[in-house]
Amino acid sequence: MEFEFSNLNSYNKVEKKSKIYIAGHRGMVGSAIVRRLQKEGFENLALRTSKELDLRDQQAVGDFFVREKPNYVFLAAAKVGGILANNTYRAEFIYDNLMIQNNVIHQAWKNKVTKLMFLGSSCIYPKMAPQPLKEEYLLTGLLEPTNEPYAIAKIAGIKLCDAYRAEYGCNFISVMPTNLYGPNDNYDLHNSHVLPALIRKFHEAKINNEPQVTVWGTGTPLREFLHVDDLADACLFLMKDYNEAGFVNIGSGTDISIAGLADMVKEIVGYQGKIVYDSSKPDGTPRKLMDVTKLKKLGWQSTISLKEGIEKVYAEKYPAFRGVGN
Repeated sequence: MEFEFSNLNSYNKVEKKSKIYIAGHRGMVGSAIVRRLQKEGFENLALRTSKELDLRDQQAVGDFFVREKPNYVFLAAAKVGGILANNTYRAEFIYDNLMIQNNVIHQAWKNKVTKLMFLGSSCIYPKMAPQPLKEEYLLTGLLEPTNEPYAIAKIAGIKLCDAYRAEYGCNFISVMPTNLYGPNDNYDLHNSHVLPALIRKFHEAKINNEPQVTVWGTGTPLREFLHVDDLADACLFLMKDYNEAGFVNIGSGTDISIAGLADMVKEIVGYQGKIVYDSSKPDGTPRKLMDVTKLKKLGWQSTISLKEGIEKVYAEKYPAFRGVGN
């Protein structure tokens, strides 16, 4: 089955009645995209849990696309985890992610999906890439070894979208988000990312009257954070207005030191103790900031400030900790 999409720019109009499939709709990113679409008035959403549809199963994915015939696809499904999981389950991270994206992207082509958006990760960039990270730095150096399998899968996804675009004219686009936080984030202290971990640490220290909170590293590394609702807004914007090969960075364009972040979380939580830095623990990359010039030129920029976003997240997450000390 071979056919061509004749005019990529004719697909900018995403109609309210269009059927939209959000792969990974229960994750932090996918659920934010669902909320954003519903806010905009899109109601014809195709949603399947991983138990209902194993995206690694080629036949199951093919049957789903034939049956549902989605017009638009947000590919936010992925096997994800922290440094330990990425480094331990290297085979699963490359295999599962390759299978998920290969099946969805291929079936999107076979079933004439109008437009697909593939969501990747900032880990696709070389470990020693210059800062801020520009889109053209992709494949200019070696990857961070601990998450190389995951990063290679995501790079393959970008190239797969570009290949189907080049050969068949498919309007498949890719976006690379920065560090995200928001509803449905992971707050497990053993494998969560730095921001949710700090929120939980400071809250539990506050309600347990602990005299100090220990933060890993020196506090000097710089990191960028984007509220997932901002990401979802950017994704809908690009689904409507972006139709090019390659990919687009999505971020706030600003960063903050880990020490500055810890101070901000401490203030928002209302913790009165002191912060101690454990310099025996690794700092990681000194700086990781996305260059969002391309996104701003397209006409989008983030609106949720980091302080506002953390305040919102803390207010939403606080009831989950009622049993700890309140």
